[in-house]
Amino acid sequence: MTKQELVEKMAEKAGITKADAARALEAFTETVTEALKAGEKISLVGFGTFATSERAAREGRNPRTGEKVEIAARTAVSFKAGSKLKDAVNA
Repeated sequence: MTKQELVEKMAEKAGITKADAARALEAFTETVTEALKAGEKISLVGFGTFATSERAAREGRNPRTGEKVEIAARTAVSFKAGSKLKDAVNA
């Protein structure tokens, strides 16, 4: 599903205009991004949890040449699905 298709479905289900749904989706994604950048965890009960974790720097290998490569430390974003979402998908 593309962003546009998601906006259309949101507008239809909420009984709002596509423009309002697009603004709501944009506000949601911006808010989640800002919270994750600040190191916060976002829990939507029944849906899931967005969180970040730190990945340490490490040494890897280039699979083509076998040459050692330094992989920089970074912050990874994760999503853990909630039980209601899992049940709905597996039903």
